Amino acid sequence: MACTKPIHSPLHQWHNILRALPTLSPISARPLSTAPQTTAPKPRIPPPRLPANISQKVFTPPKKIKTYPPPPSTRNHHPFAIASINEAHITTLDPTGARTRLFSRSNPDTPCVGDILLTTFTTGDPFSGICLNIRRRGPDTAILLRNRMLTVGVEMWVKIYSPKVRSIEVVERAAKRARRARLYYLRKPKHDRGSVEGVVEEYLKRRRLVRSGAVGVREPGASTKNPSAARKGVGAR
Repeated sequence: MACTKPIHSPLHQWHNILRALPTLSPISARPLSTAPQTTAPKPRIPPPRLPANISQKVFTPPKKIKTYPPPPSTRNHHPFAIASINEAHITTLDPTGARTRLFSRSNPDTPCVGDILLTTFTTGDPFSGICLNIRRRGPDTAILLRNRMLTVGVEMWVKIYSPKVRSIEVVERAAKRARRARLYYLRKPKHDRGSVEGVVEEYLKRRRLVRSGAVGVREPGASTKNPSAARKGVGAR
């Protein structure tokens, strides 16, 4: 007689048995080789105690560094140091103060732009020309002169306080006061006055006659600032 009871394979039986068991956690499912092992913590060994003499050396306060007060400030004694230095330089370069008075703004006979000036040097030939600019910068005060030599315009900056400058003389004053502080337009051929050598030669000739006493001083020349003090043909130094 045939058996009506179903025949199950061994694997199928194990599958049913495992399904009936409660689910296991991943940790418990790990093999023994990888399961976490809990060990008791090692006792903490306290650090060794230092001797009393060593502990005192380690914790002693640092030595006090000797400090000095800051040096006195020169601003209290010289609030305008640059002006004082410039005055000292001018006093050294111009002991008599003649050039300072000559180019002072308060001087009525001070040279102006447009005047013909003659400068002589300790070394080299003198240079004369029309004053195009007067730059007042304390010890760096300078004048710009322009002249035409051999049909070529030549300009030169002359430092009035330079030790190489022997004298600065006014050869001829401008007919009228210039309306500009810088006469740079005289560089154009339309306004160029050309060479001033003829005017300078006449001035030097008359100066020699005046100094020798052969000829007296003429009437005062026209001056835009002080007509009674200006003299045509006799320059200031």
